[in-house]
Amino acid sequence: MIERIFNVRERGSSVRVELVAGLTTFLTMAYIIFVNPDILSSTGMDRDAVFVATCLAAAIGSAVMGLWANWPIGMAPGMGLNAFFAFTVVGTLGYTWQQALGAVFISGIIFLLLSVTGIRRWLIAGIPQSMRSAIAAGIGMFLALIALKNSGIVVANPATFIALGDLTASGPLLTIAGFFIIAALDALRVPGAILIGILAVTAASILLGVSSFAGIVSAPPSVAPTFMQLDVWGALGTGIVHVVLVMVLVEVFDATGTLIGVAKRAGLLIQGPTHTNTGLSRALMADSTAIVAGSMLGTSSTTAYVESAAGVQAGGRTGLTALTVAVLFLLATFLAPLAGSVPATATAPALIYVATLMLREFAEITWEDVTEAAPAVLTALAMPFTYSIANGLAFGFVTYAGLKLLTGRAREVHAATWIVAALFVMRFVFFPEG
Repeated sequence: MIERIFNVRERGSSVRVELVAGLTTFLTMAYIIFVNPDILSSTGMDRDAVFVATCLAAAIGSAVMGLWANWPIGMAPGMGLNAFFAFTVVGTLGYTWQQALGAVFISGIIFLLLSVTGIRRWLIAGIPQSMRSAIAAGIGMFLALIALKNSGIVVANPATFIALGDLTASGPLLTIAGFFIIAALDALRVPGAILIGILAVTAASILLGVSSFAGIVSAPPSVAPTFMQLDVWGALGTGIVHVVLVMVLVEVFDATGTLIGVAKRAGLLIQGPTHTNTGLSRALMADSTAIVAGSMLGTSSTTAYVESAAGVQAGGRTGLTALTVAVLFLLATFLAPLAGSVPATATAPALIYVATLMLREFAEITWEDVTEAAPAVLTALAMPFTYSIANGLAFGFVTYAGLKLLTGRAREVHAATWIVAALFVMRFVFFPEG
């Protein structure tokens, strides 16, 4: 019956292979159940509730992806937008986390409408590859700065703004050790390298007395502190439009790029152009649905995980792989005490390593063309140095359109890029300090 539901044999797989692939994917992305609560709890959100919301959002998203799209792709709250949610929207712009959840909900609805109407295809076609690559790389640099700051490797300095911290302190030492563990294990192609690194640093931190041990297994905590706490009307009434714009753009680019990349590896995009592929359309619908569900549960935007490629490498070809991921995330809700024991020094090396992977996108930029390279570099630089993904996108799109116009190449700019650039100009006019 399972084979018929997921067309397992038709895709050249077996139930056993799909289950193993699901476990492989879960191990490579399970680090998010420790990292996401650590980031979002900085806004005042209940850490245990965020932990459960993270697991449930990942389970719902992965289940919908498996049952509706029948693709072997796991989903969970995405890296980058969780930091944007916590450190920019709440921390810098001063919105409440309830309003930020409202913005996530609105972005999910917009993403859903874009996918249903086909505007998403037009938007993706209109944004230059150099900008898409720069967005990913810039988010990586933003995550790296956050991790270096939280671990104490980088500290504030009144003369130079930032400086090197005390590398002999426990925080920096544990972070550095964790990074080497993760990088070495990943280089050796050990499944779950990031998760192993987080758990290893957590164990060392507890043994050294740097953090306390709260246990491993217990009944799942209540999600009530964050469940349905989103303030949609508050978000709509506080000029948060530019925040929603950033969320939608990153969600669309991140999800589409990941889904196409992983699906091609799995051989699922061979029946026609990717932009008209039925499986891709359903997968994007699943992605946007998961964003809406996650905002209601109490977490930042949910997205497809590129780590799903590990499951595809292990043989995953159907939605049974994603459904396995969903079940494992549900079981992970019983690990709340362990999640509460994970210190920032254990999640910091994971963030730094994820950043190194994201920075590979710089290779996709056409460096020989200044009108492509300069906006891309400004996009990436502005994100960490203004502590905002929104500012990075704004600098990049406005510069891209401006340089093309000034060099007589305005015809090369798609209407979508002009519209996004114009929206960001309006943002700077009406919200100059945002």
